[in-house]
Amino acid sequence: MADGDSGSRVTIRTVAADAGVSVAAVSKVMRNAYGVSDALRLRVEASIEKLGYRPSVAARGMRGRTFTLGVLLVGIDNPFLPGIYQGIETVTEQAGYKIMVGVGAARARTEAQLIEQMIDNRMDGLILVASQISGEMLEHYARQIPIVVVGHHEPAAQGYDTINNNDQRGARLAVQAFLEKGYTDIAFITQADQADHLADVAPQREIGYRAAMTGAGLADQIRVIILPQHSAQRDERIKALLIAPDRPRALVCWSDLDAVPILGAAYSLGIRVPDDLSIIGYDNSPVAALPMVNLSSIDQDGPRLGRIAAEALFSRINGRNVAEHLEIEPTLIFRHSI
Repeated sequence: MADGDSGSRVTIRTVAADAGVSVAAVSKVMRNAYGVSDALRLRVEASIEKLGYRPSVAARGMRGRTFTLGVLLVGIDNPFLPGIYQGIETVTEQAGYKIMVGVGAARARTEAQLIEQMIDNRMDGLILVASQISGEMLEHYARQIPIVVVGHHEPAAQGYDTINNNDQRGARLAVQAFLEKGYTDIAFITQADQADHLADVAPQREIGYRAAMTGAGLADQIRVIILPQHSAQRDERIKALLIAPDRPRALVCWSDLDAVPILGAAYSLGIRVPDDLSIIGYDNSPVAALPMVNLSSIDQDGPRLGRIAAEALFSRINGRNVAEHLEIEPTLIFRHSI
């Protein structure tokens, strides 16, 4: 609803009156300004929620655009992410925008701090890649700045857009490829600490794996193996998996981040790939295509995801306020590991 309009529309003054504070206080809360007390923040946010207030694009425009965007990445250790960034950059360069990059390190608290800093620096909009922040918090920030999220499945979100690869479909493609090779002993490799992050890509890919196995009549053979993300025991866990007498015949890995180390460990243990063990990764990262790796992997076209995300963000900056939730279809790139 437009800030400053008359009549029944909710304005920043309406919020201030409802909360019993000044307009300046409401503005400070909405900007996450330094020094705002928790009590004031809660009071103002309660009124914003109750009244359904959203600052208008026109009101934001009165402050003037900075022609800068924030891009928040989940980490810098994933070789898939540069492709998304490159896709974003192809669009922003044409529009004359500059990018400020932040790295959340897969920690919600760090992400929140970076988002608030970007808001305080008056970014015109934000693209979050594989955000670890809850949908509720994303809605909170989206009331202050246009936001598009990549790699986060929240189709009911109202305040921000989501751009995704069809992660469930990608996992089903991997299972189907193994089934066509005659394999039925197919396990899914995922990362730890995913129980409370259903919107993330790994749980979505696990859902696709389970659905494909069930659809093939193999529900009783579903096997999900969890590997720690960052742990001194990670290599030991991978080795234990590979030398176990009940080692699966085929592995669908939630990411190349797990598939590549598993592939390397298999070679070092003398396990023949694909004769003794078949592996399919996810992301089709540049590493997967290296001749010495030669890993089959699901391609989700990172540059395209980035381009679509940037286009969606500019659409929001220019006034669109109806959420869009877009998915693109993945493909399986066949290499030597299957």
